[in-house]
Amino acid sequence: MKIGLSKIRERNPYILFNKWFESASKKEISDPNAISLSTVNSKGQPNVRIVLMKSFNEDGLTFFTNSNSSKGKEIESNTNIAACFYWKSIEKQVRIRGKVRKISAKDSDEYFFSRDRNSRIGAWASLQSKALKNRSELEKRFNSISKKYKNKEIPRPSHWGGFLIKPVEIEFWHNKPYRLHERVLFKFKKGKWVKSFLYP
Repeated sequence: MKIGLSKIRERNPYILFNKWFESASKKEISDPNAISLSTVNSKGQPNVRIVLMKSFNEDGLTFFTNSNSSKGKEIESNTNIAACFYWKSIEKQVRIRGKVRKISAKDSDEYFFSRDRNSRIGAWASLQSKALKNRSELEKRFNSISKKYKNKEIPRPSHWGGFLIKPVEIEFWHNKPYRLHERVLFKFKKGKWVKSFLYP
């Protein structure tokens, strides 16, 4: 018997998110940590792309990227974001609104040095979001940097690091028959989470 969201008594959305994420991690074919992340450019136009959540706790959700990329520049000028997890395997999604900030250099270093060596080289090789003439241009950059750091430790680029999504709203959506979906919304108000239910 499935427990409906109306029966959920958690007052902290991270407890419910953790339960859903654990369930998705067991059933989703690939990348249960994939997030559709939406930012806004200087003209007010939204941009959305998939990033991978690498960790989460009650402070928020962390992902890593090149801060010189389109998303990095948009975050720098407007820290408001929206994000969404969708897990088809368990018929659930989680929508998030909040703000983004950079994490510490120490924490970015820790994750960077846990990555595969070639992925670290790739962080240097990619001029993310800039125009690329052809694939061989990228491969040449990769090979050049690979030779530069042969038998050496690869440092983290100063423009590459982690960002923390700090939610102010988290909505849980559960698919139900006849489009009578269940939705519960948590809003952070005056230092605590307030729960309410929404029509589908």
